[in-house]
Amino acid sequence: MSDERRKTLKTILQLTSQLLWVVGLVVGLSGVYLLMYCRQSSVFFSHSYIMLPAVVTLASASFLLVSGFLGSWLSLRDSTFLQGLFVFLLVFVFCLESTASALAYFHSTQLHSEISPLSAVFKNYTGSSQDPNSRAVDAAQEELQCCGVSSYRDWLETSWFNRTGGLWVPHSCCNNTFSFCNGTVDQPWLLNTPGCQVKLESSLQFVLSFIIWGLPLVFLVEVVLFVTVGQLMKNQSLMDYQILEKH
Repeated sequence: MSDERRKTLKTILQLTSQLLWVVGLVVGLSGVYLLMYCRQSSVFFSHSYIMLPAVVTLASASFLLVSGFLGSWLSLRDSTFLQGLFVFLLVFVFCLESTASALAYFHSTQLHSEISPLSAVFKNYTGSSQDPNSRAVDAAQEELQCCGVSSYRDWLETSWFNRTGGLWVPHSCCNNTFSFCNGTVDQPWLLNTPGCQVKLESSLQFVLSFIIWGLPLVFLVEVVLFVTVGQLMKNQSLMDYQILEKH
């Protein structure tokens, strides 16, 4: 292989390895966001298995960053051992990313059943700041700008609404546009319109889709790296061996 071609391959290896860092950061951020979101809204989920895609995604992102560092180092030196280790890491990362994508796809099809405890949490709302479930409801309604499970009318059937005299829904239902909103049901146009179930499903679906589409992105980058490293290994200059004379 000519020196010019080898230099070109190493440049491609370095640039693609840096792209691997970018992909690793994007994948890692989606995993972190999903993990934080699941922990914050854990009371709304039927089990904690939905965190598995986030955990596997974070592991995949870590190895993507390590692989990117190793690939950049390989672009500056020749080492058959490190090239083999790099290929092994790429295969391992692809397996992790495939697992994360498969788990994310599975949970994306089961979201409606995943958040089945949502109605029960809303019905047991107490309005107390000492109650973690009530704090989670208020946080969800404020963050997602929603009210009730399907609409604000869900609050009319709760014991908390009856205890307030049948006049108010939680203040977290108020639309941020109207600072004078106090949560009275006789002014429903001041409240957030959508229900929290649809909003919660949409938010989770968005994050899970990032993890799912991370697989083809990683695959495309790795194909370029496989071809580049393969060409470098194929044309690796062999060491000269000499037969030692017996004395």
